[in-house]
Amino acid sequence: MAPERQNKDRKLSAEDRILWGKVAKSTRPMPGRMADMEAFEAALQADAESEESSRVAKAKAAPAAESQETPAPAKQPSGRHHPLERPVKRKIAKGHLALEARIDLHGLIQSEAHSMLLDFLLRAHTRGLRHVLVITGKGSSMGSEGALRRAVPLWFSKPEFRFLISSYEAAAQHHGGDGALYIRLSRSKGEKP
Repeated sequence: MAPERQNKDRKLSAEDRILWGKVAKSTRPMPGRMADMEAFEAALQADAESEESSRVAKAKAAPAAESQETPAPAKQPSGRHHPLERPVKRKIAKGHLALEARIDLHGLIQSEAHSMLLDFLLRAHTRGLRHVLVITGKGSSMGSEGALRRAVPLWFSKPEFRFLISSYEAAAQHHGGDGALYIRLSRSKGEKP
């Protein structure tokens, strides 16, 4: 009889996840598994697009008379973020504009990364930080672009992230290149530019 696994529900430490990430990078996907991953990514993208289209449809369906009587609501972020301005990105890359905080997500599973990223951005926004670095990892394991590298920009269009972020763009090579993002956080209400 096989010995029973004692730590079945034990979560991996950050060190174990990083080690597992390195092992996973050195493997090749099983035949037919890339199609499953591509289907999952397509579903994520479709969810983001359907959420956006349903919000637009609801806005168009509102009666015109009702919208004239009520005052206009505060401007809501659109869900699409603009890239950083070229001079700002250049200043960050050269170190003339400081990255005030950073978080390294590579090696984490998506659910862990999502909650850690949201918590990190909420704390940074509360502290009034403006420019942060998010390292997703390149995830280049035999043709794969990396789950977090693809998922994080999609998360930014979700309501829980939308109000926190003003813009984002891929980082300069020495900050992680395509495996990292410069993020400009939106200003807190009442904060002067």
